[in-house]
Amino acid sequence: MIRLEPRANPSKTMVFLTPILAVIATMIAGGILFTILGKNPFEAIRIIFLDPLFNEQFASYARPQLLVKAAPLVMIALGLSVGFRANIWNIGAEGQFIMGAIGGAAVALAVHPLESVLLFPLMIIAGGLSGMAYAMIPAILKTKFNANEILVSLMLVYVAFNFLAAMVTGPLKSPIGYNFPESRNFQEYPSAHNAELIANTGLHWGVVMTLGLVILCYIILTRHIFGYRVQLMGQSPKAAKFSGVSPNWMIVICLGISGAFAGMAGLFEVAGPAGKLTTTFPVGYGFTAIIVAFLGRLHPIGILLAGLLMALTYIGGELAQFQLSLPAASIQVFQGMLLFFLLATDVLVHFKPRFEKRKTI
Repeated sequence: MIRLEPRANPSKTMVFLTPILAVIATMIAGGILFTILGKNPFEAIRIIFLDPLFNEQFASYARPQLLVKAAPLVMIALGLSVGFRANIWNIGAEGQFIMGAIGGAAVALAVHPLESVLLFPLMIIAGGLSGMAYAMIPAILKTKFNANEILVSLMLVYVAFNFLAAMVTGPLKSPIGYNFPESRNFQEYPSAHNAELIANTGLHWGVVMTLGLVILCYIILTRHIFGYRVQLMGQSPKAAKFSGVSPNWMIVICLGISGAFAGMAGLFEVAGPAGKLTTTFPVGYGFTAIIVAFLGRLHPIGILLAGLLMALTYIGGELAQFQLSLPAASIQVFQGMLLFFLLATDVLVHFKPRFEKRKTI
C-alpha cells in the first residue's frame, strides 16, 4: 500500500526543475511510443524538436509558424493562469475561444464589404466580450448555485462546437462558398484581416497583443494588489474573505479574464491564420493551453517559454507525421504525456511516497 505524505520543505530547486524533468521524461516515453510504432525514436525526437529550428529545408517555413502557433496558446494560458492561481478551474477555454471567434467574425460579416480602420479593433473587442460572456455562464452558476465550474465550463465546449456548426451553416454562411459550411474568407477582406505585419515572420497583431499581455500580467500578478488577492484566494479562501476579498467576485473576475483572453485569441486566429470560420476551425488550443499554463508554472514569463515549446511540438509533430508517416493521434499522445509527467514530478516534489503493509482484519 502506498501513501503520499507532504514534504515539510519541498526543494525550491526541484520545483524550478520539474518542467525540464517533465520534458526529458516525455522525450523518453515518447521515444518508447515511437519505437512501438516501428519508427526510429531518435529520428522522431530530432524532427519534432530540432528540425523546425535548425534544418534549413524546413526552417524558413517553421520559424514564422512558431509565433503563429504560440500566440493563441500563450494568450489563452495567461488568462487561465489567473484563475488557476486562485483555485478557479476554467477547463472550457476551447469553448470561449470558439465563441470569441464567432462574435468577432460576426461583426465584420455583418457590415461586409465596409472598409474602415475601426473595424478590426471592434472585432477584437467583440471577440473578447464574447469569450467573457460565455465564461460568465459557469461563473454565475458557481456563485449562485455552487455548480462545479470544471464540469460546467467543459460541457459548454460542446455547446460551442454545435453553435459554430449552426452559424456556418446558417447566418454566417458564405453566399459565395458553393454551399460549404464556412464563412467568408477574411484574407479577402482587408479591414477584417489579421495579416502579417512583416512578411515571412509570422508576426501579426495577435502576437503583438500576446507579448503585451505577458508584460501586463507579470506586472499585475507580481506587483499589484490584485495579484496578491489572487494568490491569497488560492492559498486560503477563508483568509482572503477575512481580508476583504469577495470569493464570488473573484470567481467572476478570474473567469471573465480567462474568457476574454480566450475570446481574443479566437478572433486573432479566425481573422488571421485560419482565415474563416468552418466546422473544423477548433484545433484544441483551449485544451493545450492548460498544459502550457502548468508547464510555465502559472508565471507569465514561464508561460511564454512553455507556449513556444508547445508550438514547437505542433510544428515538429506535423513534420514527423509527414516524414515518418506517424499517425496524428501519436503526436497528441506525445503532447499529453508532457502534462502527465509534469503533474507526476510535481507530486513527487511536494509529497513523499511511503510503502506500508495493508492491515488485515
